[in-house]
Amino acid sequence: MQTTMLKAKLHRATVTHSELGYEGSCAIDSKILDFAGIREYEQIQIYNINNGERFTTYAIRAEAGSKVFSVNGAAARLACAGDLLIVCAFASYDEKELATFKPTLVYFDEHNNISHSSHAIPVQAA
Repeated sequence: MQTTMLKAKLHRATVTHSELGYEGSCAIDSKILDFAGIREYEQIQIYNINNGERFTTYAIRAEAGSKVFSVNGAAARLACAGDLLIVCAFASYDEKELATFKPTLVYFDEHNNISHSSHAIPVQAA
């Protein structure tokens, strides 16, 4: 049996560009994609913290070190420069893989610098 799990999460990334006229996708700094283990053309889910929009697209590589998060094509209507995003990638794992499974969670500051990363969501007190 396969179980679909969160593979990687980019938390609170800031949209740098919103390009309506561009062929659809989300361009993300290549260094960030590599760090998170997200491949070019991999399906991603995007959750816009500012307006609640949730949509599916695919990742493409932006220049390494650019800190770019560009929402392109029709999705540009769902996110504007300055909006905060959560970007998630999912994968299917078998029971043996699940025994050692840990997602890659990457957190950003307001300038799209990686502030820290983790393999588990911290438990928050009520």
